[in-house]
Amino acid sequence: MRAVIAEDDTLLREGLVSLLGPEGIEVVAASADVVGFAATVLDQRADLAIVDVRMPPTWTNEGIQAAVDLRRRQPGFPVVVLSAHVETRFVGDLLADDAGGIGYLLKERVGAVADFVESLRRVAAGGTVLDQEVVTALIRRRKSPLEALTEREREVLELIARGDGNREIAAALHVTEAAVLKHVRNIFLKLGLLADDTRHRRVVAALTYLNQQ
Repeated sequence: MRAVIAEDDTLLREGLVSLLGPEGIEVVAASADVVGFAATVLDQRADLAIVDVRMPPTWTNEGIQAAVDLRRRQPGFPVVVLSAHVETRFVGDLLADDAGGIGYLLKERVGAVADFVESLRRVAAGGTVLDQEVVTALIRRRKSPLEALTEREREVLELIARGDGNREIAAALHVTEAAVLKHVRNIFLKLGLLADDTRHRRVVAALTYLNQQ
């Protein structure tokens, strides 16, 4: 797998390069800013982009903007956004489409190498991985149409938003997969996601959960 990194912290940027190589992820470009980020990713024929939220020159949301621009040029291109703190102001911009291939992780997760690399691979494969703390912060800000969900359904949807499958959810909540499937069906029903909906209902449910402000 080929990756492009945009991270202004030199130690973290070089650390990622050193960390990912032995894991079979070749870093084909690494920069301290997002100038020409999308073009670099596409020119290098990368499989994954990793970008910090706060980048020069203003250190606000340049990374998010670069990720959004990349996915406009190449819909669904896998992007993992890293953040030093839980920030929810710009997540909606990143999750505006339901194409998948999105990750939003705290930088402190990089230290758990196996989990971090697994998250990168999941995103590269088209999955969605959101840091638990980010999900929790977003949940606290969200209201209807989620008010119709039971406490258990909210727990299930929170895990869906994190990117877990039914088997992982069942293990986390200590219930059967059949029970999880029932909760998922109820969530779809309450959120108005019909069985004949051509969209990926699981992704749309997660985005609905995260984008309610």
